[in-house]
Amino acid sequence: MIQSRTHNCNELRLSDAGKNVTIVGWYENIRKVSKNLGFLILRDFYGTTQVVIETEEMMQVIDSVNKESTISVTGVVRERSSKNKDLATGEIEVVPEKIEILGKCIYNALPFEINQSKEADENTRLKYRYLDLRNPAVKGNIVLRSKIVAELRQKMNSLNFMEITTPILTCSSPEGARDYLV
Repeated sequence: MIQSRTHNCNELRLSDAGKNVTIVGWYENIRKVSKNLGFLILRDFYGTTQVVIETEEMMQVIDSVNKESTISVTGVVRERSSKNKDLATGEIEVVPEKIEILGKCIYNALPFEINQSKEADENTRLKYRYLDLRNPAVKGNIVLRSKIVAELRQKMNSLNFMEITTPILTCSSPEGARDYLV
């Protein structure tokens, strides 16, 4: 049975050292040092965390999946020997006791690198919208829009405005595709 996450990928700090945690996210990248040592970057909606693979068995689990596969990592938080001040979680790393594959990415090679999705042509981005939305800049735009709309809605409600939605044939941008014009 899958244990739900205990933390998001951006939450762990040095004060969490020694704790057993479960984090879930997309396998972003791995830097292999040897057959039993590698540094995996796990990313979720909120940020990234470094996972240190220190056994050949765990490395084989990671080798069995492609980048952007969804995995669950249960392990112990420890202080990093070399800190990364550019990351919120740059002072810690997770040493896995268990890695579980939740969903395999079917692509051996992605149609574009997640952090460079804005450079891909529009048709490719629309076809693989679920990957495009993982780009931090694209996600940031969506989060910003959501916050602006929520703030406007709250202000209008406080002024006793009423929101009325007009009848529509189809929702705007159904499933991330372009509008169907009638």
